Amino acid sequence: MLNVLKINRNIRSIRRYLNIVRVLSTYGFDQVLELLGLADVVVRSRRLFRRSIPDIARLTAAERMRLVLEELGPTFIKLGQILSTRPDVIPHAFVHEFEKLQDNVPSFSFEEVLAQITGELGGPVEQFFAEIDPVPLAAASIAQVHRARLKTGEEVAIKVRRPGIVEVVESDIGALMSLAGLAERHVPGSELYDPVGIVREFARTIRREMDFSREAHTIEKFRDNFIKTGWMYFPRVYWEQCSRGVLTMEYVAGIKVTDRQKLVDQGIDLKLVARRGADSFLEMVLTHGFFHGDLHPGNVLILPDNVICVLDYGIVGRLDDELKTFLTDILSAIVNRDMDEVVSLLLFAGDISDSLDIRALKRDLFNFIDGYYEIPLKEIEVGRMLMEFIEIITLYSIRIPSDLMLLAKSLVLIEGMGRALDPAFDMVEHLRPFIAKALRQKASPRRITRELQQVLSSYLSLARNIPRDLKEIINRINRNKFKIDLEHRGLDKFTADFDRSINRLSTSMILAAVIIGSSIIMQTDKGPKFMGFPVFAFMGYTVAGFVGLWLVYAIIRSGRM
Repeated sequence: MLNVLKINRNIRSIRRYLNIVRVLSTYGFDQVLELLGLADVVVRSRRLFRRSIPDIARLTAAERMRLVLEELGPTFIKLGQILSTRPDVIPHAFVHEFEKLQDNVPSFSFEEVLAQITGELGGPVEQFFAEIDPVPLAAASIAQVHRARLKTGEEVAIKVRRPGIVEVVESDIGALMSLAGLAERHVPGSELYDPVGIVREFARTIRREMDFSREAHTIEKFRDNFIKTGWMYFPRVYWEQCSRGVLTMEYVAGIKVTDRQKLVDQGIDLKLVARRGADSFLEMVLTHGFFHGDLHPGNVLILPDNVICVLDYGIVGRLDDELKTFLTDILSAIVNRDMDEVVSLLLFAGDISDSLDIRALKRDLFNFIDGYYEIPLKEIEVGRMLMEFIEIITLYSIRIPSDLMLLAKSLVLIEGMGRALDPAFDMVEHLRPFIAKALRQKASPRRITRELQQVLSSYLSLARNIPRDLKEIINRINRNKFKIDLEHRGLDKFTADFDRSINRLSTSMILAAVIIGSSIIMQTDKGPKFMGFPVFAFMGYTVAGFVGLWLVYAIIRSGRM
């Protein structure tokens, strides 16, 4: 039974893989597919699916790729949304286009909602809920949300996972992993971007987002982190009505942060809300190292008494102590316009290629800082400045952790909301106390002692392992079992072209032999005859003619005469 399921899953993956190739070819990405070594698949797909998109030539590559992701469905829309936060991986034009991707999907039926809840919670819906509104509050590619009431009377919001979405996503991840592997083998320089690593990171992110039990724990963790902060509110989770595919939490009725007039009418202090929002986000990042990664205005509600409530915890970012230290140092250096320190930090912490032009990097960074030199600090948008800084270092193929990219994007959103609420909002003013606190902690005797202990422990471990490792290497050499694996990159296309050439040459030789044999038979009078000619000779010429024409057609079709 397990083998049958595995075969079915593999068939679905292959089918999806071919569909991805077809859509890419339809939208004019044949050159990309040829780079991946899929030229033969492209030719076959053209024969089977002769579909054309009107005005496709007028669209840019970025616009065409956005259409590709939209046609391929939820998994690829999510991939595009995540890539829109990674200007270090894709060009700026693609980042701008992918930001337009929305989960514009129809809601699934109420009957399916009830079936999902019953299957996930292990009992009839009436056992857990007094009533459920059949009209969804929101619908997205992974789930949709319904308002409901518990049997104990509490108003709740139920987030229900879309039926079959897990199987669809897993099939898409398998196809994406295959394409990423082809990119690493065939596309020169792809190792700088680590396609397989990007797909693995995406798979981890979307799998976490589909597991609603993780999201429930995330809400609880945020509540614990801000338990002493009276002006941050997090919905209550009802664990008895939760599972991996169903999340039941308190229904929060608030005012959207974008509804400025309604906020004013309700007596909300807009400046205070802007200040509290900035402080809470910076506390998430620089104190807890655990922050909300999808802080667009639709996920932020304002409650009475200037209380802020954040929704949708599917995407979160994490910064360990090392990343927090790097972020604090780099922000401090940028705000203080200390360019030598910025370059030093990048060289120490970034994933740098061997061909890095350090002198050119310093020149561009100095120009970047000079652009902000005359601007008063209160007018500097820290988020946009950080995004511009990331764009510069991306030009030099310096890779930085994805969580820092997510942080920069979130910082832009927070600043945008802050300035919409309060035109005089100054993020630098809020940032300075957190940076000063982080720098004090970095220089504290306890922190220095702990770091020294960690360094000493690492060196002691290295010293213990060196003799053993050397002994193992020598023993392998003595037993003739010391192996060095060499990987040839970029030879797959050459091998495929060489095989194709050999096959054509072999076919040509066989044709020549058939023609010569038929000519010899033609000179004899033995065997059956047709219209006065030997039948076997006539059959030989016919087969040779058809195969020869097919071979000439294939050569002309390939464009390589």
